[in-house]
Amino acid sequence: MIEMAITEQMKEIARVKAEEMGKLYNSITRGDGNVAGFLGEAMVAKYTGAAMTNTYDYDLLYLDYIRIDVKTKRTDVVPKPFYECSVADFNTKQNCDWYVFTRVTNTLSKGWILGFMPKKDFYTHSRFCRKGDIDLANNFVFKADCYNISIEKLYPLPNIFPS
Repeated sequence: MIEMAITEQMKEIARVKAEEMGKLYNSITRGDGNVAGFLGEAMVAKYTGAAMTNTYDYDLLYLDYIRIDVKTKRTDVVPKPFYECSVADFNTKQNCDWYVFTRVTNTLSKGWILGFMPKKDFYTHSRFCRKGDIDLANNFVFKADCYNISIEKLYPLPNIFPS
């Protein structure tokens, strides 16, 4: 897991992009998480050197051929290895190669790149959760059908992207 400070420049770019995008169809948070999502993308782009592309299918392009979709959650705490990362069921058709998972503080002051998993492996290693199900580990009620995987099962980025 890689902790990263979020700069004012990153915040401003994220705010502009979130405003341009508006509320996405099927957004679980009704567009409220757009700034955090763009900050997750900015952190991964900064760490990997990937180009920000912002297509429907993927967010970043690394080495001109690896299509990365970044999935971000907001938090008030340092992520623990057993915390889970999610891909909403309505996003499974995105044409990407890897999912990279991030967390961003609610204050937008720092974040974490948690790890990655190739899309072809993700659905084998994740578990399906239905809208309305309760996660007995933390009493979270799922707001949409999704696939979840714990942080500890992700591949660490330092093995792929040496800094």
